[in-house]
Amino acid sequence: MILLFNIEYRTNWGEEVRVSGSIPELGNEHPDKALPLQTIDGIHWTAEVNIAMPEDGLVRYSYHIFRDGRHTRAEWNSLPRTLYLSGTSKKTYRIQDCWKNLPEQQYFYTSAFTESLLAHRERNAAPKGHKKGLLIKAYAPCIDSDHCLGICGNQPIFGEWNPDKAVLMSDANFPEWQIEVDATKISFPLEYKFILYNKKERRAVCWENNPNRYMADPQTGANETLVVGDRYVYFSLPAWKGAGVAVPVFSLRSEKSFGVGDFGDLKRMIDWAVSTKQKAVQILPINDTTMTHTWTDSYPYNSISIYAFHPMYTDLKQLGTLKDKKAMADFNKRQKELNALPAVDYEAVNKTKWEYFHLIFKQEGEKVLSSAAFHDFFESNKEWLQPYAVFSYLRDVYKTPNFREWPKYSSYDAAEIEKLCQPASADYPHIAIYFYIQFNLHLQLLAATEHARANGVVLKGDIPIGISRNSVEAWTEPHYFNLNGQAGAPPDDFSVNGQNWGFPTYNWDVMEKDGYAWWMKRFRKMAEYFDAYRIDHILGFFRIWEIPMHAVHGLLGQFVPALPMTRKEIESYGLSFRDEFLKPYIHEYFLGQMFGPHTDYVKQTFIEPTDTWEIYRMRPEFDTQRKVEAYFAGKTDEDSIWIRDGLYALISDVLFVPDRNDPYKYHPRIGVQHDYIYRSLNDWEKAAFNRLYDQYYYHRHNEFWREQAMNKLPQLTQSTRMLVCGEDLGMIPGCVAWVMNDLRILSLEIQRMPKDPAQEFGHPDWYPYRSVCTISTHDMSTLRGWWEEDFQQTQRYYNTMLGHYGAAPAVATPELCEEVVRKHLQSNSILAILSLQDWMSMDGKWRNPNAQEERINVPANPRHYWRWRMHLTLEQLMKAESLNEKIKELIAQTGR
Repeated sequence: MILLFNIEYRTNWGEEVRVSGSIPELGNEHPDKALPLQTIDGIHWTAEVNIAMPEDGLVRYSYHIFRDGRHTRAEWNSLPRTLYLSGTSKKTYRIQDCWKNLPEQQYFYTSAFTESLLAHRERNAAPKGHKKGLLIKAYAPCIDSDHCLGICGNQPIFGEWNPDKAVLMSDANFPEWQIEVDATKISFPLEYKFILYNKKERRAVCWENNPNRYMADPQTGANETLVVGDRYVYFSLPAWKGAGVAVPVFSLRSEKSFGVGDFGDLKRMIDWAVSTKQKAVQILPINDTTMTHTWTDSYPYNSISIYAFHPMYTDLKQLGTLKDKKAMADFNKRQKELNALPAVDYEAVNKTKWEYFHLIFKQEGEKVLSSAAFHDFFESNKEWLQPYAVFSYLRDVYKTPNFREWPKYSSYDAAEIEKLCQPASADYPHIAIYFYIQFNLHLQLLAATEHARANGVVLKGDIPIGISRNSVEAWTEPHYFNLNGQAGAPPDDFSVNGQNWGFPTYNWDVMEKDGYAWWMKRFRKMAEYFDAYRIDHILGFFRIWEIPMHAVHGLLGQFVPALPMTRKEIESYGLSFRDEFLKPYIHEYFLGQMFGPHTDYVKQTFIEPTDTWEIYRMRPEFDTQRKVEAYFAGKTDEDSIWIRDGLYALISDVLFVPDRNDPYKYHPRIGVQHDYIYRSLNDWEKAAFNRLYDQYYYHRHNEFWREQAMNKLPQLTQSTRMLVCGEDLGMIPGCVAWVMNDLRILSLEIQRMPKDPAQEFGHPDWYPYRSVCTISTHDMSTLRGWWEEDFQQTQRYYNTMLGHYGAAPAVATPELCEEVVRKHLQSNSILAILSLQDWMSMDGKWRNPNAQEERINVPANPRHYWRWRMHLTLEQLMKAESLNEKIKELIAQTGR
């Protein structure tokens, strides 16, 4: 069988086009073994290859660009080109292709749509072949299973422009459609159009909205099929829009929960989404965060493994019942006690669940670990599962997650870890229990995933930007991380001092060398369970805010990578550089304002006078925020906190921060305009500094940071077929919108955090279609909580955004909440995913009587206890008719 490839691609000097595919003749999908094409003009590329008929009759292939023998570019290949072959060994397929760039509507080609929202569960057979054929292929993803694509044209075989007689295409490779017709029955030239056909009603719904497609006589030979591909089809139909709910798994509550939400509850939450016509369920990270076995482990963004799930999400009922009836009765009693608590008791829940794990593992473990299903799971996940299980075991043996302090195994050695994981090892039973738990978590989450897909609901996960410095990854692959810095965020609406997450930053130069393999594996693992994901702090792929280890707050950080300024460059703005700009500015005149009755104590203990009158400096034993933090450790009285925070502010009161790599280059300190050192400048110096500051933070790095992101994000976001959503909040460089647009990444739109600094509130009507809109995130107060935070702001919102006259109500009534929800559902965004609290705010009968209890996280507090739970059970929520009917009605009215 002969394949004749033809593609038009305008190459640069020294480039060549190659084709790679699923058969040996095309390199078995190894681009380096791809088949080179020939050209005479550098534009039209051809190749002829004689192949053996594959067993399944399928050839998948894609095109690649090489330069000097090196692979430099691949076409968009999330949906591989698929050719269904038929006929004898003498058959020829003449293939006319175009290069495939990322489609404008790439989101419709993701698994969120093809496996869930618009899934075609029962596909047609592959198109039937002909001795002399014309095979037409077209992309049309936004077609549900009740409809199909058809072709209507000027030939009898295409219905002679009668849409009722159109030829219908096969969805065997949905969202690509194919049909092969007998070319002997066509009198060229051929004119045709694609139509959208309703299979149930057996009628054409609409025609594509462009001039007729035209084909002159292609001179097809006997025993030859001409393959015409890469047609994109669009219809003038209302844009697809969906609604969804965001809720952390730990917050779920059912009658079967064990004091915390679990993967069994996630299935029940999906049922509620289905019953209210919602299309997405979004959760927070679910990775294991166990470090100290205390409530401080409740922070879901500080995981010890990027792969392992938190054991507390195990649905114990699915593990089986204990044969010891007395013990089982005791657990049932404790389940009721823990489940009745208004919030998660993290320590009690985990302690109790672990008691159950030990007993059920003793009873069932051997049988489960010897099963074929476990063996398959273990072989597929061994690379991360063994280090994670051993890490968890050693953390508890040595009473610390800080592996640097372990007396043995502090440096990771794969061979030693492998030995510990052998069944003959004395440690094996303590390690194997983690295999058992992770296997069960895998099965339970997969069941929820399959349940969501079967019901047309997208399960959306969350990829944290950081990893813990005391994690399996920091232990096994330290070369990927800068462990001498701390990741965080510059000041924003959430936190005036910035945020210090404590995570190490990534060593992107090292990651680039192996093609970002670490990230690719992480994304591919996520794709087993999720069809959409949120990239937490997507700005971290452009640049990260890195804070020196001696700092506690985020103010003394700098962007990495960045372009620091030399002294000469600073002075070119008209600001005469002084070494004092690098030191904390401490002056007599404001000490009283900062420390009040403690001023003398601060002078005597923490600061000392300099040679300059009324100017002080920090004493050496307190000259960093970490030293101050250590001094005040354990002191929680108000006076101590007042003094400590004042000292932190003194230490960060500098005008410039030295560069982390070159101490003779500098970064203007973020947000310094609010501080005393800035106020000490004269008007001329302030103006010069402001020009410099504006240039540095808003213009200088745009192209530089765009290049950084485009080095990483294209291959990462295209490594799976998940729908990609970016959390693009905070101090956003202009290049972020360009990159997200180029890569078709959905942005996050929040009305009270508009992207345009000139607006106080965003306009949902103006949101880009390629976005997710929400009222509040887990890092913010809920709609009802926000309404009561700042009455002047609420008043402006009430008058300008909701269009009401008069005074705003003191609390957000159900009617007001419904109005806000409706406006968000009417927004232009493809997805409106609202927190469960905001959905429930619309119904006075079912919402929580106490709005303040609904807050999930307070980002300004790094030691926040993550423990919010639904105040209703999921069973009660399913029966909350007034609320559920209202949600269904709103979703229907707003076309979601």
